[in-house]
Amino acid sequence: MSIIALFTFIFLARAFRSLVLALKAVVLNLLSVGATFGALVLIWQDGYGSKTIWGVSATGAITDFVPLTVFAFLFGLSMDYEVFILSRIREAYDETQSTKQAIVHGLARTGRLVTSAALILIFAFVALASTPDNDVKIFATGLAVGILLDAIIVRSILLPALMALLDQWNWWLPAWAQRLLFPFAR
Repeated sequence: MSIIALFTFIFLARAFRSLVLALKAVVLNLLSVGATFGALVLIWQDGYGSKTIWGVSATGAITDFVPLTVFAFLFGLSMDYEVFILSRIREAYDETQSTKQAIVHGLARTGRLVTSAALILIFAFVALASTPDNDVKIFATGLAVGILLDAIIVRSILLPALMALLDQWNWWLPAWAQRLLFPFAR
């Protein structure tokens, strides 16, 4: 996971020309994944809701491949949302030089699309959770809960709030990092 986070940080720092935006994106994605793992343990390992919703008692354990698979899917999906939103925010910032205006403009342009995509995926994974196989139920539940948490809490609340708090620091790219990330630029 740390290698994926490192490469993601490097690619995002290049894409958005900011160390802060790249770090924030990785941290928020790891937060989404961590909250999802917590929900999986609460629902399936400890049994809060598994009997009520699916008629299945707590499993007491989660099969080892499920967290890794949930991480791979969720990290990719949530990073996709992050890149989409940040691209519009960066474009707006480049035009206005105002972080607050860029956040408002970026979210206005992406909010409905990200929410709609998230809802479609949530419903698809809820449908997948109706399968009789417990491992598939756990996997599908993890992705449905993870996408729900990511789209509602992380992308629509935490992302804009952190960017507003960080204001001009969002765009920080020191000269040494610029030389490392863009070695062939003049």
